[in-house]
Amino acid sequence: MANAVTNGFTEKFFESTDGLRLYARNYQPTGESTDRLPVVCLPGLTRNARDFHELALILSRDAGFPRRVMAVDYRGRGLSDRDDNKANYNLAVECGDVIAACDAFGIDHAIFIGTSRGGLILHLLAAIKPELLTGGILNDIGPVIEPAGLMAIRDYLNRDRKPRSWSEAIDILKENHGAAFSSLDPTDWESMAHAIYREQNGVPLADYDPAIAQQLKTIDFNNPLPDIWPQFERLRSTPLLVIRGENSNLLSRETTEEMTKRHPGMVQITAKGQGHAPLLHLGDIPEAIRIFIGRLS
Repeated sequence: MANAVTNGFTEKFFESTDGLRLYARNYQPTGESTDRLPVVCLPGLTRNARDFHELALILSRDAGFPRRVMAVDYRGRGLSDRDDNKANYNLAVECGDVIAACDAFGIDHAIFIGTSRGGLILHLLAAIKPELLTGGILNDIGPVIEPAGLMAIRDYLNRDRKPRSWSEAIDILKENHGAAFSSLDPTDWESMAHAIYREQNGVPLADYDPAIAQQLKTIDFNNPLPDIWPQFERLRSTPLLVIRGENSNLLSRETTEEMTKRHPGMVQITAKGQGHAPLLHLGDIPEAIRIFIGRLS
């Protein structure tokens, strides 16, 4: 396991059960060490730990209740190894990688934040290793995925347009997401670009194995997408916060209403002026997360 201290966090590498070198960021709380529950952040389909940087700094540096935050790069994303066996880019294997990360860093209980695919992994964790979950935050994801939203993700991930500069990377993001993310300012778009892309030979490059996006082409949208209500039922005894983007095309209002019926203690908030998936460091979202997790430890 290698360490490197950088901007507010420690970089750590660990091995998956099948020998891949995987990456995580570890944000230690400021001030004296505390016994508060750590927060583990799980990114979306092609995203990585950088998505959570601003929120992790907010939570780890909280003046009253700082706590440890860990953010994971799944295999094939960010600084984690690409997998030669592309079939391993699936929820079950990635859930195993999350469990391996928790084992490597001595996390027995945590509050998990799952954005999009990360929230689906959180559902699996509730079924496979429920003792890890003390609380959960689902960021614009639930047991039912709207086909239109998934088709939109498939289409923009598989467009053959590669940015030649950072300004062009931002333009591409605005073309893909501008209508749904009306609340973002220029700094927010720049932050999003640097979370999604990494620089290689002076050019921004999407920071994931292209095979992950290719998998979406195999989905037959003529058939209904499977739901995971049985796995959601496993979360009924777990404190839960659900964040839905006001303009989300992946998580519908109807699904969040049904989730509330099935989990009466669930807290639900809307990310104003955001689509799929909301940036968690903007607006009143950090305060809502801070209040929610503050009740759990």
